[in-house]
Amino acid sequence: MGWLQRALGAGVDLLLPPRCAACGTIVDAQGSFCLKCWSDLPFITAPMCASCGLPFETPQPESRQCGACLAKPPRYTARAALAYEGPAREIVLRLKHSDRQHLAADMAGHLRRAAGELPDDALIVPVPLHRWRLWRRGYNQAAELAKALSKATGKPLLVDVLVRHRATKSSQGLNPTQRRRNLAGAFVLNPRAKPLIAAKCIILVDDVLTTGATANACARVLLRGGATSVRLLALARVVRPDSTGHIAS
Repeated sequence: MGWLQRALGAGVDLLLPPRCAACGTIVDAQGSFCLKCWSDLPFITAPMCASCGLPFETPQPESRQCGACLAKPPRYTARAALAYEGPAREIVLRLKHSDRQHLAADMAGHLRRAAGELPDDALIVPVPLHRWRLWRRGYNQAAELAKALSKATGKPLLVDVLVRHRATKSSQGLNPTQRRRNLAGAFVLNPRAKPLIAAKCIILVDDVLTTGATANACARVLLRGGATSVRLLALARVVRPDSTGHIAS
């Protein structure tokens, strides 16, 4: 049946040619990038903060933490595949607002690289959307990324562990303190999920890491629910604040 699958794939490519995940230019294969976007992709690699994954500009010991994490340690550790700028920002926006769920599968390999070695007891959990936002958008981009990561790693996926039971206003333009206040009490644990996460390492998946307020709010609920640790894995993370000092989103 391999020849049939190849023939069907060729037919689909003829009708719907694969396009660059960032700019939409026609490319050779689904999930690939045009040369310019690939050259401009801001991959995050070591050295980075041992806690939040913020990239350092100069070589540092693996255990080194950034100033923010030293001052106020997060309840999670975090890694991200890309810096939220250039083509990476376009990918996130297309996934989030342009009904391009297939981009999650296209980026699965990059998420897998950023995740590193996962523990045997890892469970993959997406950051949830409030039901009204989910209804308006039609899908949860974090859940799509979590599904792709689960498929790439073989780790189990639990999509309804966390519930965003309070609608929050957009976090765009809010500073870290305002984001924390905006998210206070927004997440709760699904009671049916409590025995499933007990003594487990939770891989919390989101599209973008900004100030970490969302991750901290989710991690607090998961740890109180019995999880042993929380690792945030984001497709992209903000590396630099905008000109106002706020975190872009």
